[in-house]
Amino acid sequence: MRATSFPFTAILFTAAICSAAPVEQGFVTLFSGKDVSGWKLVEKEGRGYIVEDGLLECPSDGGGNLFTEKEYANFVFRFEFKLEEASNNGIGIRAPLEGDAAYQGMEIQILDHDAPAYRGRLKPTQYHGSIYDVVPAKTGFLKPTGQWNSEEITAKGRQITVKLNGHTIVDANLDSVTDPAVLHKHPGLARASGHIGFLGHGPARVWFRNVRVKELR
Repeated sequence: MRATSFPFTAILFTAAICSAAPVEQGFVTLFSGKDVSGWKLVEKEGRGYIVEDGLLECPSDGGGNLFTEKEYANFVFRFEFKLEEASNNGIGIRAPLEGDAAYQGMEIQILDHDAPAYRGRLKPTQYHGSIYDVVPAKTGFLKPTGQWNSEEITAKGRQITVKLNGHTIVDANLDSVTDPAVLHKHPGLARASGHIGFLGHGPARVWFRNVRVKELR
């Protein structure tokens, strides 16, 4: 149920979330499970994003870019997510609020890449966890649809690391990207800071929970 009607209910609901998933030292919770305070929805599609049962959902008839109001430079971003067949989303990092975050910033792909709808259609840099269209991710660590996955994205200087369910699937230094065509297409690779965001679109739902961040010096 949604915890939006009564303050007392909201307090109990929040306490339950905190007891179930305590925030690690140095991390700040970015999603309360109640609403999207601290986030800004850009280029809304359909219903956008909804909050239900303590989860952030990108519905099949929704989407858009849901960005943090705050900008981040060096950080560790942790979250859990659940896919259904053909789910397609992304995590924007160091992104501006305007333009396509996958190119003006960077996008870490969120995708049910084993879905029949994508079979034979994907480049290596389009599989789950890849720095979209730039650096491919190792595969084989994504859980079946309907199960919760945990992911960690670390951005420190020019180094971008992605861990999925405890396995490192991307560990890339952006300075190693030297293809002129890629650099021209992705000016966001040069950005040192920006917003973190959920980059959602159909055709299937994606759920998120336990969203938190730790800033690095």
